[in-house]
Amino acid sequence: MVRQIIPLPQELRPCLPTIVGNVDYLTLRQRLEQIDALLRQSPVERDFVQHALNRWKRAGFREPTAFEQQKFQLRCRRALRCTVLRTLLQEDYRGFSCQLAGNPLYQWFCLVDALDQVRVPSKSEVQRFAHWLPAAQMRPVIDGLLKAAVDQPRELGLAEALDLEEYFLDSTCLKANIHFPTDWVLLRDGVRTLMKATLLIRKAGLRGRMQAPEEFLRQMNRLSLAMTQQARRAGRKKGRKRVLRQMKRLTKVVRAHAQRHRDLLDQQWEQTDLTQGQTDQILRRIDGVLALLPKAIKQAHERIIGARSVANADKILSLYDTDVRVIVRGKAGAEVEFGNTVLLGENRQGVILDYEFFREVAPADSQLLFGSLLRVWKATGRHVGAVVTDRGFATTDNSRTLDEGGTFDGLCPRKPAELRRRMKGRKFSRLQRRRAQTEARIGILKHGFLGRPMRAKRFERRELALAWGVLTHNLWMLARLRKIKKKPTALRLAA
Repeated sequence: MVRQIIPLPQELRPCLPTIVGNVDYLTLRQRLEQIDALLRQSPVERDFVQHALNRWKRAGFREPTAFEQQKFQLRCRRALRCTVLRTLLQEDYRGFSCQLAGNPLYQWFCLVDALDQVRVPSKSEVQRFAHWLPAAQMRPVIDGLLKAAVDQPRELGLAEALDLEEYFLDSTCLKANIHFPTDWVLLRDGVRTLMKATLLIRKAGLRGRMQAPEEFLRQMNRLSLAMTQQARRAGRKKGRKRVLRQMKRLTKVVRAHAQRHRDLLDQQWEQTDLTQGQTDQILRRIDGVLALLPKAIKQAHERIIGARSVANADKILSLYDTDVRVIVRGKAGAEVEFGNTVLLGENRQGVILDYEFFREVAPADSQLLFGSLLRVWKATGRHVGAVVTDRGFATTDNSRTLDEGGTFDGLCPRKPAELRRRMKGRKFSRLQRRRAQTEARIGILKHGFLGRPMRAKRFERRELALAWGVLTHNLWMLARLRKIKKKPTALRLAA
């Protein structure tokens, strides 16, 4: 059963101070006012609150009162606005909470301003806001904004409706926030994580017989330095093998100590001053590394001692993010990247119409074309007039299907002779020149709305951050399309 949204009463709110002399501030304020109008007039805020209410109802143990539901609805609106603004500013949780406390404009946008006192969300609350809805439920919120921009441009105050005549599609790699995955470095990471977790357990009062954890960390650091120095010495292959064997022996000893302390904590955590949540966090940290460390040892042995290659599908790139993939880009400066493939489609106005994030290795670009077109049609209820891509999407079957469906084929041909022939056409050449801007759009989204590097870790968190980035980006772009009412000047008022 869908829970109905209860209308909230209008509260008295302080007026924003009048600021003059700073063009950058006035531009930001105007843009935030436009985004605020979009959130109120489009289905975005309503859909976001509705999805959150349904999740809240399913998770509740009793029927909430009307007052409790109103409070939750207000938190939902604040969660939406705080996360949109934080994504726009590219701030971390603590930094955003601090900025929100000292900026009346941000307080007004996030609905935390008040006449008596301003209660600003803490950094933990801001983090909860960022994970208020899963990525799957963020998609309908984004689609609702697109459909409203297509069907109701006047209600949103847009100067023109969302243009679906031209659709530009491309794929890229969303890099994970990991270091370069050198094989022996994974052993160093595992030892550091296990010994730091063991140190927490011993500080809590649970101790097994072993050397001090700091001694194991020092030994691993010395071996890491020795491994890096082998590259500049004669007989470096034998030297690397010798150091790796020492790393393997040390890692096995560390695993045994960490496992014993992990069992102690699991059985006797009530005797410590650790909470249940802190205990579970330490146990998860140890279990995750213990599960992957044997495979990391085998991978390092195969590549360094056995001098045998390991298939990309079988590689461990990080002990903390198992969904990172090797993406072969073949571009200057980015022959290989580590992350996940993202498919992005934009229209002529720069609004992102579709996106898809792949956990596993993505299929060939040519197989992603019609899935993207189908999602755009479901989101907006309209078919695009022309599809423009690079040569990775072009196949004979794709071109034939587009022609049969009445969609202009703007796929860049793979054959140079065919490309020269088609570039003689005025529309095709114009669309291919415009396609270069899609690369810039990808860069704007990745560096301006997702972070550089992206802070989110694990696939689910990065997928959710991508959804927030797309929503914030589209709100920003649509705000630029809104009609700006010119305020009357003093001369006009005098007349």
